Amino acid sequence: MSASTIRRPKKHRSFKQIMTITLICVLVSIVAIIMILYFCGLRYLSFATNDGGSVKFLGTVDKQGVPKSGKIVYSIGLFGDVDTETGTITYSNGDMYTGSLKNLLRDGEGTMVYKNGDRYTGQWTGDIINGQGTFKYSNGDTYTGEFKNAVIDGKGIYTMHDGSIYEGDFKDGMRNGYGKLTLASGDTYEGNYVRDEKSGKGTYKWANGDTYTGDYSNDACCGKGTFTWANGESYTGDFNYGTMSGEGVYKWPDGRTYEGYFEGGLIVRDKDGNPVGDDLESIIEGTAAAE
Repeated sequence: MSASTIRRPKKHRSFKQIMTITLICVLVSIVAIIMILYFCGLRYLSFATNDGGSVKFLGTVDKQGVPKSGKIVYSIGLFGDVDTETGTITYSNGDMYTGSLKNLLRDGEGTMVYKNGDRYTGQWTGDIINGQGTFKYSNGDTYTGEFKNAVIDGKGIYTMHDGSIYEGDFKDGMRNGYGKLTLASGDTYEGNYVRDEKSGKGTYKWANGDTYTGDYSNDACCGKGTFTWANGESYTGDFNYGTMSGEGVYKWPDGRTYEGYFEGGLIVRDKDGNPVGDDLESIIEGTAAAE
């Protein structure tokens, strides 16, 4: 056999070379796909929210790079579909927003319809309810007024499903400050509140004509005040949790007056310290009989 007929063995590429070539092809393909998607207007963007979180977007943008439509994912795990041209976001939990958007965040005027039946229409800042708005609860309650960081805060009107209405100051979602409460029963209270309880100076008027004006603490008449009954009788003095307790003056419509010390709604001593040992009704009857 001549030397010219002898063939040299072919060199085979190593596994490493094959993997390198494959990886390069894959990377080139990925870059090509990204470039195609980029020129088609597809983008991945991220925006920070006012509460320290973020919202990520994958979808199409316009020529200025502003998001048009696509998927959004919040740092809290919530996601949904957004369409900035119609101003709508449909969330994965069933909620839906329609209104003004800024950098994919609810900002300006908008309406949020919650899956549980609640509905809010009003102002937003940085994806959070802030400013003036109306919140209608699924139980029939309605609040119209000021909000701060998605909490009722400021001046507003809260209407309960039974028809009762509170108009006044709020703080951290509770009645706090000065306000007027009108109950469905016809009773009214106007005065100060602290953390949803009557506290400070106030006036309570019952539908039957009775009235109390004075100090409140822990949602009850406590301190100095005047209670006037619908029949014209009145008591001015100390109260303890809605009961005459301490020094006070009791007056009748005919001009009679009794001044003494009360405890648990009973007269226990007169103004000179002499024990009485009887209840107010008996004192009234005794005074009338003496006259």
